[in-house]
Amino acid sequence: MVKHTEPDLSLIHMPSLRAVKAFVAAAKYLNFTRAAESLCVTQAAISRQIRELENFLNAELFIRNGRAVELTSAGAAFFDAVQLSLSNISQASSRIRRQTSGKRVVTICCTPAFSGLWLTPRLPKFLAANPDIDLNTVVTQNFLTMEPGVQPDIFVNKLSKIREGYSSYPLVCDVIYPICSPRYLEQNPDLSDLESMSQKPLLNLSPFGRSQIAEHVDWYVWFEYHHVDLNSRVVNSAQLYHSNDYSSLVQLAVAGQGVALGWHYLVDPLVQQGLLVRPVEQELTHKDSQHFLTFREEKKGDDACTRVRDWILEEFGIVPTVM
Repeated sequence: MVKHTEPDLSLIHMPSLRAVKAFVAAAKYLNFTRAAESLCVTQAAISRQIRELENFLNAELFIRNGRAVELTSAGAAFFDAVQLSLSNISQASSRIRRQTSGKRVVTICCTPAFSGLWLTPRLPKFLAANPDIDLNTVVTQNFLTMEPGVQPDIFVNKLSKIREGYSSYPLVCDVIYPICSPRYLEQNPDLSDLESMSQKPLLNLSPFGRSQIAEHVDWYVWFEYHHVDLNSRVVNSAQLYHSNDYSSLVQLAVAGQGVALGWHYLVDPLVQQGLLVRPVEQELTHKDSQHFLTFREEKKGDDACTRVRDWILEEFGIVPTVM
């Protein structure tokens, strides 16, 4: 006796994917004409697809007022639900297309500071030497929760045990010193004295940004380590500028807007290029504060992933070893 498969109601009750795509585009731009342009179809096609979707759902998704439209409460709820699903489908299909095209995709997850100051300047040379690899960089400050469908091959951050199935390689400890532009130092020769420096414009990494590089070090900690009380700054002293974006602080230092703290592994290339200088020799070294490369163990046999891993390790002066 032939056993028939029961109807899959969850699939039967799903709306047309084409109609959902039209709805997401219209909800994103709140304009049917722009939605049609983004999908390379006519406005009439967008209107027809959304009308069919509304009939299927038995609910109005848009309030139409001439050319302007806005989401109804039902439309807003549906948009929240479907946009993430479509994003996951798009990412998965892109990965599969790349794999079947002969390209190997390697996903690196890192902080904004590492991406902007360390990785990006080195990428052109690596990509030129490895044309068969497509790199996918995921930049975040929250490594414990990832977007659905994203499973990085490599993490670079301060967590040695980020999740199961990964092995960690220590990269570098924190060495921190003041940095400024050469012209700023010329204009402020008294920077060589820490007490004088403490009264100058200081570019400070706020607590919200320290997960990028070092959770416990800012100008207050650095000066205290060198026996200078930053809280004693005179009332009319220069500004103390705070930001949670370390890359922007470095850019401000290059532009001559004050003195920032430099993490050696990030700013040394800029010092070598002469864009930044060290106005004093004093530094703070945290030997117990390490940065790690964390590698997905199941990719140990993947040539592309191991090439990216070994390249990063070698750039840090580390001889790759099998773990």
